[in-house]
Amino acid sequence: METTRNSIRRNLLRARVQRLSAFYPTNSKLADKSVDCAIADIFADKRDSYNSRYQAKMLHWIMQKSAFLYKPYALALMSVGYIVAELGHFLIGVTSKAVAENLHYGDISCQFNSTTLTVAELPVPCESAKNSTYCQSLELNGSYYCEWNYNGLGLDYQILAGPSFIAVYTIVGIILGVAADKYNRVKLLTVCTVIFSVAIILSGAVFEYWQLVILRMLLAAGEAGCNPLATGLLSDWFSEERRGLVMSIFNWGIYGGYGIAFPVGRYIPSLNVWDLGWRICYYEAGVLGLIIAALTGLSLTEPKRKTIGEESTNDGERLSVWKVLLQPRIVLLCLAASIRHSGGLCFAYNCDLYYRDYFPDYDLGWWLFAVTIVIGSLGVVVGGLISDKIVAKMGIRSRVACLAISQLIATPFAFGSVYFNPLWAMITLGISYFFAEMWFGIVFAVVVEIVPLKLRSTTVGVFLFVMNNIGGNLPILVEPTRIAIGFRESLYIFYAGCYGISSIMFFFTMFLMDGPAEVERKVDKEAPPAYDNSTFTNDDGQLPTLELPSFPARPPIYEHSRL
Repeated sequence: METTRNSIRRNLLRARVQRLSAFYPTNSKLADKSVDCAIADIFADKRDSYNSRYQAKMLHWIMQKSAFLYKPYALALMSVGYIVAELGHFLIGVTSKAVAENLHYGDISCQFNSTTLTVAELPVPCESAKNSTYCQSLELNGSYYCEWNYNGLGLDYQILAGPSFIAVYTIVGIILGVAADKYNRVKLLTVCTVIFSVAIILSGAVFEYWQLVILRMLLAAGEAGCNPLATGLLSDWFSEERRGLVMSIFNWGIYGGYGIAFPVGRYIPSLNVWDLGWRICYYEAGVLGLIIAALTGLSLTEPKRKTIGEESTNDGERLSVWKVLLQPRIVLLCLAASIRHSGGLCFAYNCDLYYRDYFPDYDLGWWLFAVTIVIGSLGVVVGGLISDKIVAKMGIRSRVACLAISQLIATPFAFGSVYFNPLWAMITLGISYFFAEMWFGIVFAVVVEIVPLKLRSTTVGVFLFVMNNIGGNLPILVEPTRIAIGFRESLYIFYAGCYGISSIMFFFTMFLMDGPAEVERKVDKEAPPAYDNSTFTNDDGQLPTLELPSFPARPPIYEHSRL
């Protein structure tokens, strides 16, 4: 049947082509072709058209079937981008000694440099030498074991790690937070990713200290947009029930980048790839950032903005950003987050230098990587899940309760991670990290749920401004405290101490948050309206009553019975 149909169609096309060929001159292309060739061309065109439509339908079908992967893909892409940004941010803390030796900044001290001896074997510790002559004269069995060189610490390093970055990060964060409420957030995020990626690459090419300071500022300007822009996008992509987990996964980028910085900054420079030393770390991170920027701009689309959480406002009411920001619960939450952030940054900027200084015989790079990546990841995920599970029972208050309890548990273990020797220091650090790192994602899940839609990104930007100005600049006090009472004691105060103070402040913030929302009775909107019968009266002014009609009495059933 199909063959007969195709034969008829071919004959009709043959006749049509023969009639058309009579109207073309002999030198025309159609006249030069045979009728069979013309028919073959027509069938080929139809086949190509059919194939194109089929491929379009298949592509549409594949896109529909894989649509559920879009949101996880977007979350993963932005999380990886944030990891790269934080890797560039925290690399300076791990590579500071190598960079300082190359660029000549910071303090100079006597340091242990032998690979064949241990600290326990030294007759005189290197730290006791206060000048280069005495330092370089210390020897054991004819082997000099100390060097007088830059140690990567000092006020120059603290300025490089903290204020130079935070000063720009906080200001640009507010500007981009306001812009995110008005413009396309995906495009803004793409531009920000390009900026911090270029800054990371150029950081590996500097030869002067001031050049590195300027590039740290440029890095801060690009990274400043990651959190407010991504927070707004994720809150529009994911529902409230999953928001705590989603925010925790994204904000884990801080700890992911921080953890990866340990092996990258410790071991890659020693490979001396292409004779670049520490510079190759920055080149690799920057190139990866440019790849993420390209994927962000080409594969993500701007979602529809939606109202979330408990926020509500009348359409005609003009929202005031100051009215929102000066709420007691916002102010206290921001101060608590600032103190907690300060404790985390104090440890992040100084832990590698601290463990190298106190335990030079131990290579703790991979241990620090494992603790921050594995244990920190578990803490982030578990914290998000717990806050999501109990938020339906206690409302927003439950998330803040998670913050207070987790930081309270983490405080004594944070103290132990600085007090004990390497083995127990790593064990207590792992326990501390599990509970301590629950906080970041939960904090921003709370923020986006208690502010109006139109001011969400602006509020996040201002929140980050305050949190980073306080938390990011307090670590500069570690250096004078270290000189006065010691490196370990300064971390007791600004690391473990800040954890404990933030726990108390989160506890008081909890009472300013709303409890669980009341469950509203569901009403069938399609049901007809009910009427109040008491509004109707009869002619006598009395309420009507329902009277059944009367019927004659039924005769007894046995009256005519034969029985």
